[in-house]
Amino acid sequence: MDASDMGSDLAAVLLTEEQIHTRLDEMAAAIDRDYAGEPILLVGVLKGAVMVMADLSRRLHAPVEMDWMAVSSYGSGTKSSGVVRILKDLDMDTHGRNVLIVEDIIDSGLTLSWLLGNLRSRGAKTVEVATLLRKPGAAKVEVPVRYVGFDIPNDFVVGYGLDYDEGYRTLPFVATLAPSVYGDDG
Repeated sequence: MDASDMGSDLAAVLLTEEQIHTRLDEMAAAIDRDYAGEPILLVGVLKGAVMVMADLSRRLHAPVEMDWMAVSSYGSGTKSSGVVRILKDLDMDTHGRNVLIVEDIIDSGLTLSWLLGNLRSRGAKTVEVATLLRKPGAAKVEVPVRYVGFDIPNDFVVGYGLDYDEGYRTLPFVATLAPSVYGDDG
């Protein structure tokens, strides 16, 4: 699937597949350097982090295991309240382990802030965050993020795991969605 398959749904390609892969190589090198061969438990946040987690994990030289969480924030419409419900919890114990949360995107930071506290309370040795995308302009709380792929504008983006109404996740790049698709015509 590529941009031409989307017709007029996309406004612009923000990050190409090549740019993403180059940055993931750099992030993996930093993670390998920081963990110095220590085992890492990668915790992906479903569903968006699937692409990032798969591609990042294959670039790492440190021994890794992977697990997944699905969380939902209560709120109205597209606004998060920061009140989180676990839909799928981890299968693995985090006690005494190096945990690296892998995210596709961080915007308000409310859910991630809760998740950091939750995983730290489980007795992990370390809990850090790696994200492909961060929207500094959307932040409602400061969240310490050790590895950031790209800081992006506060636009609605899709692709590389990010969706709109479950569509567009499989695009190999990140693009801004045309406002006409999600009803923001003006």
